[in-house]
Amino acid sequence: MIFNIQHFSIHDGPGIRTVVFFKGCPLRCKWCANPESQSSNAEIMWLENECLRCKSCHVIENMNFHFEDDRLEWGSPCAAVQKIEIQDSTRRQIEMVCPTKAIQVVGKERTIEQILAEVEKDVSFFSESGGGLTVSGGEPLMQGEFLVSLLKEAGKRKIHRAMETSFFARYEVVRKAVQELEYLLVDVKTFDEKLHIENTGVSNKIILENIARIRSDFPNLPIKVRTPVIPGVNDTDQEIEAISNFVKSLGPNTEYELLKYHRLGISKYKSLRRNYPLADVVLSEEKFRHLNTVREKNLWQQINTIAYDGSHI
Repeated sequence: MIFNIQHFSIHDGPGIRTVVFFKGCPLRCKWCANPESQSSNAEIMWLENECLRCKSCHVIENMNFHFEDDRLEWGSPCAAVQKIEIQDSTRRQIEMVCPTKAIQVVGKERTIEQILAEVEKDVSFFSESGGGLTVSGGEPLMQGEFLVSLLKEAGKRKIHRAMETSFFARYEVVRKAVQELEYLLVDVKTFDEKLHIENTGVSNKIILENIARIRSDFPNLPIKVRTPVIPGVNDTDQEIEAISNFVKSLGPNTEYELLKYHRLGISKYKSLRRNYPLADVVLSEEKFRHLNTVREKNLWQQINTIAYDGSHI
C-alpha cells in the first residue's frame, strides 16, 4: 500500500532521489506532517480550496457524500468513519466524477514492477547525482516482506537504495531490510522514554536497540540519525545532548542532523477531518540555532577524541 511516489527529492538521501512512501505507521507522533501516512488503509481526502461545491460527488455509491455547513462530509457520523473500505469501483467513480480532483483517495496497492517503472524514469538523474531510490512512509518496515522484495529487485537493477524509518519493528525485519541498503536515515525523536511514549504512543527502547545492533552488524553502512526538533517536547539542551551522546557511541559512518519543526501538514489534517494538536506551536530560529550549536559541540568533541586516540583514522 503506497500513498505517494515523489520525484526529484534532494532531502531524502544522497543525490537526486525518487521517494516511495509506504502507507501505515505504528507511531502517532503529535507533530506528524503526513497524517495520511498513518493508517494502513486507503483514505478519503477533501481539498476544500479546490472544491466547486457542485455536488457531483453525491452520486458516488456507498460513500454518502453530502455538505454540512459548506463542508463536505462522507460516510456515517460514527467514530469508525475513516475505516470505510474503499472499493476499486468507488475509487474509479471518485476519479471520474470530481471535476477539480478536490476529492482524492490516498493509498493504492502497487506491484514491485509498477513502483520500479516509476523509479526508473529518473535513472539518468541518479547516475549524474549519485542518487537513487528512497523508501519512506509512514513506516516501510510495517510491510516488511514486500519492502525487502522491492529493495532486492532495485538492487538487481543497480539502483542505489536508501530508507527513512522510525526503526520501530522486530530486529529480524529490520536486519533483512537494512542488508539491502546503501544508505540509512533513522529518526531518534526523544531519548527520554517517557517523553517518547507521551508524544508518539510507543516506547523508544526497541528503536535505540535496533540502531545500536544495526551499527554493530553493519559497521560500514552510512547512517544519518535525525531528530525533528519539536517545541515543548525535545527542544532542550538535555535532550539534544543525550541523543548526541548516543550517536557518538555508534562510532564512524554515523551522522547526526536536527530537523526544524514546521506546520506544513496542517492543511492535510483538515482534509482528513482530523485535529492537529500542535497547530499553534512555533520553533524560533534562535532556539533552533542554539540547539544546533549544542549538537555541533558534541560532534566536535567526537572528532577531537577520534583524532587524538587514532583508533578510527
